[in-house]
Amino acid sequence: MPTFYGTQVSSRLMLGTAQYPSPSVLAEAFRRSGAGIATVSLRREAAGGGAGQSFWDLIRDLGVPVLPNTAGCHSVREAVTTAQMAREMFGTDWIKLEVIGHADTLQPDPFGLVEAARILSDDGFKVFPYTTQDGILAGRLLDAGCEVLMPWGAPIGTGLGLNDLYGLRTLRAQFPDVPMVIDAGLGLPSQAAAAMELGFDAVLLNTAVAKAGDPAAMAEGFARGLEAGRLAYEADPMEPRDMAAPSTPVLGLAVLE
Repeated sequence: MPTFYGTQVSSRLMLGTAQYPSPSVLAEAFRRSGAGIATVSLRREAAGGGAGQSFWDLIRDLGVPVLPNTAGCHSVREAVTTAQMAREMFGTDWIKLEVIGHADTLQPDPFGLVEAARILSDDGFKVFPYTTQDGILAGRLLDAGCEVLMPWGAPIGTGLGLNDLYGLRTLRAQFPDVPMVIDAGLGLPSQAAAAMELGFDAVLLNTAVAKAGDPAAMAEGFARGLEAGRLAYEADPMEPRDMAAPSTPVLGLAVLE
């Protein structure tokens, strides 16, 4: 199982906690999937009317590590302040860092992301940066103190899967020893399996499960897809080829004249 900042987690599936139809459905999705990490938003936790405390009680009852995030932050200052508040509220120095650069695609701001990652790393945070598949940006984030990379598969909430297989494969090959999580854009378990087959260590998703007709069943489906994809990766699969090759030996076959 993957290890992040020296901590081994129990599953390759990381689940978000937003948009579920009810708290009981959220809890059942985690139970059936065996997800190893729950991502939470400070904005979700801090909801008014006592809802924040009830939500935090529910998350603690899941019994898995919590990864707070800076979702919705569009500047370095906003992301850093949100991370500092999250550390105080959730009691963890883990932070999923988002610095959004484009309101429609929710694409990360690469310049702000590196700056915020450096500030937070210097402040003792263990940063999980939501980034793209760009290898230069990945190198800058590692230089800034990150020990994990979280490239997107596709824009958040789209369910499009792995939009740039070449870029993701190249990124994985460029940094073979860095833990990497596909974060955002997955819609089906088959897409999660494909991420595992490329050699990624885990996936993080929310919308594909929370908005499914049966979130708990979809969560379990993703868990099974991850298992299948990882088994395939570890089995050293055959290379694709352009020409057909017979699977049945031709030597020794009867010849009709």
